[in-house]
Amino acid sequence: MSQRNSNRQRQIIAVANQKGGVGKTTTAINLGTALAAVGRRVLILDLDSQGNASTGLGVNQAQRDLTTYDLLLGEASLADVSVETVVPGLFVAPSTVDLSSADVDLVEDRNRVLRMRRALNTPEALACDYDYILIDCPPSLNLLTVNAMVTANSVLVPLQCEFFALEGLSQLMLTIREVRQTLNPGLSIQGVVLTMYDKRNNLSLQVEADARKNLGDLVYETTIPRNIRLSEAPSHSVPALIYDHRSSGAVAYQKLAGELLRRLNDPITQEEELHEQT
Repeated sequence: MSQRNSNRQRQIIAVANQKGGVGKTTTAINLGTALAAVGRRVLILDLDSQGNASTGLGVNQAQRDLTTYDLLLGEASLADVSVETVVPGLFVAPSTVDLSSADVDLVEDRNRVLRMRRALNTPEALACDYDYILIDCPPSLNLLTVNAMVTANSVLVPLQCEFFALEGLSQLMLTIREVRQTLNPGLSIQGVVLTMYDKRNNLSLQVEADARKNLGDLVYETTIPRNIRLSEAPSHSVPALIYDHRSSGAVAYQKLAGELLRRLNDPITQEEELHEQT
């Protein structure tokens, strides 16, 4: 297990986009793996009822007795629901289809949008000592996504390089603004990550140009390519960085992790670089 730097503040990052199929889960899993590889203690919080992040990290149904649904309802602690993965320093709080009923189950709770924030800020949750918590949000702007934003320090937005990609961001940005104004004034946009990028495709190049023109420095320099290894890895229940660490997709997520750490002023030490190489 990696030893946590006591001077490092915990970062909670919601990986969100209301559109499905843009690479949210792939980004959460592989970014988390890359951060763990350089000595960070990382939790992937699976807040999607499909449970793809849980499956992609090798957590089968038998290991999901306690899930993020129980955490949200206050029936289990963060330590109770966290499961170790095959990646040293990387944990996952799994989900099941039970999450799909959260909106109905909490309809009478006036503080339902605060549920996750409270769950992650108990003394027991803070004692878990994670450096990074990446919340894999569902592909909609529902109660679960709002809970994630109310809880998070920032939002990381995977943006697929396709037609109308930027138009789909408008509602997400409005939601982030509303959450910032009403419930979480410290919420920021961590950045936008271009996914499924193909430099040989004129459309990818046009989306990149438009994104950088309209969003400026919010867009990460690192782009995530279309890569068969990224697609194959979940079927083997491991991150792409484990499945084939030399693949272009795995290398891109390692670069993305480095860029994220620089943005957060959390530099990689020489010792951590050696740890990553071994």
